[in-house]
Amino acid sequence: MTGHKTEVAGLPAWLYPAGFWVGVVLLAVGVLFPDLAAVGVAWIGAVPVLAAVWVAAAGWKQDRRLSVAALLALAGLVAVFFVKQFI
Repeated sequence: MTGHKTEVAGLPAWLYPAGFWVGVVLLAVGVLFPDLAAVGVAWIGAVPVLAAVWVAAAGWKQDRRLSVAALLALAGLVAVFFVKQFI
């Protein structure tokens, strides 16, 4: 399979597993140092956002529909963030 790109939905194969393992390490550090636990939780929440940004930016020329879908997902997150301020 020489020359075969390993990616899923516009993401490189290494991106999500790397983000997950960084999150695991940060959460483990949060167990030892509770004041840093929020960093691990924030990272776990940020991984899907970073993935959507990656898909929107990197895939714009190859698959514009996928990039637009990623941008719409990000817009939905922004809308939820602002709407929850009113609740």
